Amino acid sequence: MTAEPSPKGAWTITTLLFCYMLINFADKAVVGLAGVPIMQELDLTPRQFGLVGSSFFFLFSLSAILVGFVANRVAARFVILALALSWAVVQFPMVGAIGLSTLLACRIMLGAGEGPAFSVAVHALYKWFPDEKRTLPTAVLAQGATFGVILALPALNWIIVNYSWHWAFFALGIVGLLWVLFWLFLGREGPLTGSAQPVEGGGILERVPYRRLLLAPTFIGCCIAAFGANWGLSLGLTWFTPFIVKVLGFSQASAGLIATLPWVMGATVVLATGWLSQFLMVRGTSSRLARGVLGSAPLIVGGLIVLMMSYVDSPIAKIALLVIGGGLIGSIFVVCPAIIGEFTPVTQRASIIAIYGAIQSLAGILAPAVNGSVIESAATLVQGYNAGYRITAVVQMFGGLAGLLLLRPAAETARQIRLVPATTPA
Repeated sequence: MTAEPSPKGAWTITTLLFCYMLINFADKAVVGLAGVPIMQELDLTPRQFGLVGSSFFFLFSLSAILVGFVANRVAARFVILALALSWAVVQFPMVGAIGLSTLLACRIMLGAGEGPAFSVAVHALYKWFPDEKRTLPTAVLAQGATFGVILALPALNWIIVNYSWHWAFFALGIVGLLWVLFWLFLGREGPLTGSAQPVEGGGILERVPYRRLLLAPTFIGCCIAAFGANWGLSLGLTWFTPFIVKVLGFSQASAGLIATLPWVMGATVVLATGWLSQFLMVRGTSSRLARGVLGSAPLIVGGLIVLMMSYVDSPIAKIALLVIGGGLIGSIFVVCPAIIGEFTPVTQRASIIAIYGAIQSLAGILAPAVNGSVIESAATLVQGYNAGYRITAVVQMFGGLAGLLLLRPAAETARQIRLVPATTPA
């Protein structure tokens, strides 16, 4: 199987979008990192802090869908520019003295700006890479999220410890504005923008009714699997640092480094998944195995590992199990956009990936709030956190099982999309 070459400049755009996602996830993670001082300064209960964590996702899904449809018609480079600018601007109100209402409002507005981020970035990236070469750049893009935590958390934590959590938000705003300037001058639209997508066997994918795409079993499987993974991700972003400080007894200064460990594990998993999936695809392995199984199985294994956490007493063992189990969830985020891209026409790809992102991100609304309620209702903090992580493990394993059963991209293409000869105009 001969792979189509990628256009010149593809990896330059990939690098810029990697940095885009790095900033995106640093913006998300800062509230969890500063969770203890925020709760102390604003006198928040666990349930209120859970609401803060969830508030980021209140408009996340709606914005993702709306902007996804816009990105079908407007050049992705301009959509990305507007999104990144909004992230930077919304950080600056956090510098002054604020209350719970301001914190909630800023997180809601940030979520509205960041909701479409990954789906639009993937859509832009796929204009630079043919289908069989998409999983590795998708993995690199996802690594922006990982490095947004690995690199940013220690730096932001240093600011929090030595100055205050307010200045951590200010720093993120400045970095966001700098990225906007780089993208303004270097960002370009990819050349692979035809209205119909070629597929193996001499056919093309033409525009089809959205109902057929959204009810496709493989699309549903992607949403359920990624929902399970995003439950764990959202919980980690909001509650992992308070857990290691309040329950395990580590200091805020050391928490910044410890909180990067799941992301280091995740970085390994994401890159390994992206490289192996692309290696298999180029050599003709079915996408059912190279993408579906490879992305779903780690969710089940990771869920079992997280489930074990509540049954061990050692703080080091608890952290190790959360690091390994939580790191494995990244596999599904690598393969699902590429899977959806297989059976979705180019002219509908941005909106379908955005709808997928919106559905799976609903876990971000539920997970932090549910965990806050579970903690507040429990007899002790330890019991509350253990119960919350058991819920996470079950949701994660269910998502992985759904992925194993439903992710069949080639069959989806044959069943849901009308194939026509490659010579027929789209």
